This record gives sequence, structure tokens and C-alpha cells, in this order.
Amino acid sequence: MRAAVLGQPVSHSLSPALHRAAYAALGLGGWSYQAIECGEAGLPARLAGLGPDWAGLSLTMPLKRAVLPLLDHADPVATQTGAANTVVFTGRAKRERQARHGYNTDVAGLVTALTEAGAQFASVLILGAGATACSALAALRELGQREVAVAVRDPARAQDLLAAAARLGSRVGLRPFGALDDGLDLLLSTVPSGGADTYTERLRQSGHPPTTVLDVVYHPWPTPLAAAAQAVGAVTIGGFEFLLHQAARQVELMTGRQAPVAAMRAGGLAELAGRRASADSG
Repeated sequence: MRAAVLGQPVSHSLSPALHRAAYAALGLGGWSYQAIECGEAGLPARLAGLGPDWAGLSLTMPLKRAVLPLLDHADPVATQTGAANTVVFTGRAKRERQARHGYNTDVAGLVTALTEAGAQFASVLILGAGATACSALAALRELGQREVAVAVRDPARAQDLLAAAARLGSRVGLRPFGALDDGLDLLLSTVPSGGADTYTERLRQSGHPPTTVLDVVYHPWPTPLAAAAQAVGAVTIGGFEFLLHQAARQVELMTGRQAPVAAMRAGGLAELAGRRASADSG
């Protein structure tokens, strides 16, 4: 069986290392997983060209929202957040193609990462308003937090986030990017590498920094934001834990087997260590 991660760019993705480690641990010798460059324009044709030997797909930027109209079924979390990062294919009898089932495993990944770190919060600031920020709203709702502040650079581009919040029954207050209140319980950054640098200095200058900081970026680690959080004594959660646990749920959806999380963690960390060594030698 075949699986892959689609996105643009996608060469940096850690998903192949995580999924291949899972297949090896599960004894699925006939399974393969690759990274495929694909943008929004090419997604319909890419999906149409997949044969019955395909089990599923992982989706990253910019495809999590673009895939929704191409699905036959979407789970409630994908519908509520307006984003699916997983497609599972089923059946083919008397059909021209396999049915496409969409899921959002980012929510489960965030819930597990926050829970395992023992994070407790009553005040939250999310950085960014993209698909991952929508998943963060759903994860926080699952953990009992329905009122969230969101820092955005352009409020006009937060309409998808506000629509997701309405579907989730969450209350969102938009804040200017760079704002940081003292005594915050959780700062959750969903922006790409370098996008949260404004907050690095804010953390260092804060008299009462956030109790917990989660940065979804996993490489290079620590990010400037994570390093500043560690320096001020905040509990710091890396993007690797988030990525690991959302990938574990993907493995379960695609294979029907319990994910070997320990083996996946070892495979992912080994890949990151190799990248660091390569960067240092270069």
C-alpha cells in the first residue's frame, strides 16, 4: 500500500520519517510513504490519478482547506475547523474511484501535546489565523477553553478563523500582532519559522511571561521563541510533539492498527539529528 504527504513546499517534511518508522515497527513491509510536491491547482488531478493501491494522504500547506470540496466525507472536526490534514481512501467496488474520507488529526495532536505537558490555562493567545490556528481553537475547546485571543497582522484575513470559531462555539478576540499581556497562561504560535520573532523580545521583556509556550515549528529547534520561553522559565512545548501525535493518529486511520508512538518518536528524532549534523558539517 502507498501513502504520501502532499504540500508546497514539502521537501522539509518530517512525515516520511515518522510514517516509515511506524510501518517498520508494525511489520508492514509492503507499505511505502513519500513526500510529493503539490500546490492547490494540482490537487484535483493528483487525487484523481491515485489508484487502488493508495491508503491515504497527509496534507500540509496550502492544501488543508483546498481539499475539503474534493472529499466524499469529512469528519466533524474537519468540517468545524474548515481544514483536513488527512485523506483516507476506502472501497472501489462499483465505483469509478475510491471514496475520499477527510480528517483533521492536528486537533488530536495539539490536545495530546498540551495534555502530556500538563498545561493548564484560563488565558490563551494564539499567533496566526491559518488552518493550524483553527485546529488550535478546536483543541482548546476540547480542553475546556472557549474564549481565546488571536494575534493577527491583517484582521481582514481572519475570516476563516472567525467562521471556524462560530462553528465551534468559541469566542475569539482579535489582537494586533505583537501584543502580549502580562500573566498569560498559554502562548500558542501557529506561524511559520521566523513569524513569531516579534514575540521573542516581548517574552524577554515581560515582567510576567506566559506560563506555557507552544511553538508548532519543530526544526530548527529551539526556535528563537522557544529559546526565549525557556530563558524566562516557561514550560515549552515543541512542534515535534504536536507533529508526532497528529501523525500517530494518521497511521491509525490509514492502517487500522495502533500507532507505535515510541518507534515513531525515535525515527523522527533520528531524522532531525541527521539534519542538524548535515547543517553543522555544511
